[in-house]
Amino acid sequence: MGEGQQPTDEELIKQLEEELQKLQVSDLLVQTLYTVSSLGYRKLSEGDRDLDQARLAIEAMRALLPVLEGTVGDELVRDFKQVTSNLQLAYADAAKGKNGAT
Repeated sequence: MGEGQQPTDEELIKQLEEELQKLQVSDLLVQTLYTVSSLGYRKLSEGDRDLDQARLAIEAMRALLPVLEGTVGDELVRDFKQVTSNLQLAYADAAKGKNGAT
């Protein structure tokens, strides 16, 4: 393929298959936890508050963390447990604020 040429569909499919062969499920789960925790915190912000979605993020993290134990480093699991705990505390604070405002 020369410079400036677009890859064909076949070339794109081959590249995708090569990338999928390298990908580990644990990698995807770690990325998912990062994304879920970020969304959870965002849903607790005053400008985008959605306590149901924040609670769902917390529950998803609590469900996925045990699956990762033993497949990724202990430090990473410990860090995600801390993030989950911090998210739970932030959720409790946000829920108090909601209740106090009514």
